[in-house]
Amino acid sequence: MQDAETLQLAARLGIAGLVGLAVGVEREWSGHARGPTAHFAGLRTFLILGLTGGIAGLLSTTDQVIPATVLLLGAVAFVVAAFAVRMRRPEAEMDGTTEAAALVVLGLSLLAGLGQMALAGGAVAIVVLALGEKQRLHALVAKVDEEELHAAARFAVMALVILPLLPSTGIPWLGNTSLRGIWAIVLLFSGINFAGYVARKVLGAGRGYGVTGALGGIVSSTLVTLQFARQSRVEPQHGAALATGVTAACSVLAIRVWVITAVLASSVAVQVLPYVIPPVLVGGLVILASLRHTPKAEGGFQGNGSPLGLANSIRMTAFFVVALVGLDWLQAQFGQQGVYASAVLLGLTDMDALLVSMSRLAADGVEPAAVSARAIAIGTLSNTAFKLGLALIIGRGVFRTRAAVGLLALGAAIGAALVLR
Repeated sequence: MQDAETLQLAARLGIAGLVGLAVGVEREWSGHARGPTAHFAGLRTFLILGLTGGIAGLLSTTDQVIPATVLLLGAVAFVVAAFAVRMRRPEAEMDGTTEAAALVVLGLSLLAGLGQMALAGGAVAIVVLALGEKQRLHALVAKVDEEELHAAARFAVMALVILPLLPSTGIPWLGNTSLRGIWAIVLLFSGINFAGYVARKVLGAGRGYGVTGALGGIVSSTLVTLQFARQSRVEPQHGAALATGVTAACSVLAIRVWVITAVLASSVAVQVLPYVIPPVLVGGLVILASLRHTPKAEGGFQGNGSPLGLANSIRMTAFFVVALVGLDWLQAQFGQQGVYASAVLLGLTDMDALLVSMSRLAADGVEPAAVSARAIAIGTLSNTAFKLGLALIIGRGVFRTRAAVGLLALGAAIGAALVLR
């Protein structure tokens, strides 16, 4: 038992040393520890700082708080003094990155000494990556203008301040949707708009909208379709790229369906796989073909107003909530007449509700896994038809044609799987 405890303590101290060693290697490699303007610490010094923090952490776990505090404060004082001495040199640059990294090493190695080894290891990997990617990070920041920075700040306030303050109680006349849920939809629309804005700026419209659509499909391919259809009215010259984004979002939906069912009911995940693979393959082929026939630069980057598009996001959310309320009323009128009929209606309203309800039927033994999987495929087909309607009614120009081709191809893949299985 004592040997096991000794090995555990040695492992903590070893991780603490590796924390310092990792940063020290990067500082040596980058050249900051050598030359006439060298900073105070290199590989060996960082290793010692890491061990110092680790020892302080070990002392804290044995109720030796005062020695641990003295040791840690002494190391911090050493780093501060080294920075002050270096800044007195005439040739010194106003750069405290190495000293800041030393303080972070002390903190992370302290965590390792306290037993939080995984957290310390993961955090130091991020620190080393940030130190090594200095040029790329600076280049990325150089591309961010004042408008984008303000948009990011507003989005943070909307998500971190306003959202938690809103009530989460469902409102009956809004389809039992809460104000917090409605605001979350606004955030999602704004997030998609902001991600598309940044992706267009970095990658160009031809590639940026595809990436944005794929990422948005992880959350809601329906909202991506609605947003991009609306966007095609404002940016008709980017209609083909927007349609590619819709196809990407709907292809990701198929993967999302499988992942969620795998978590909820593994037996259903096995049965639903034949319905998932065809749309993923077909969607991938459609996306590749679309990218080959999409110009690399469709009119260049244009800001087109606020990166968040908040006013448009609120209008789209209002439309979406009205549609949900209408579909909820239809479902209430239609009733739960069979698993497949319910799957059609749930596919129109809420894919997550479809996946949860059908997986639960199989997990509780109410329906066989094969029936639940088929119902999920039917609901996904219904959802695809709904998005096709959105694209045709709201979309404009080449977006309507390209999006229709992509969605019809995905629907045909799901339909073929239903027929053949």
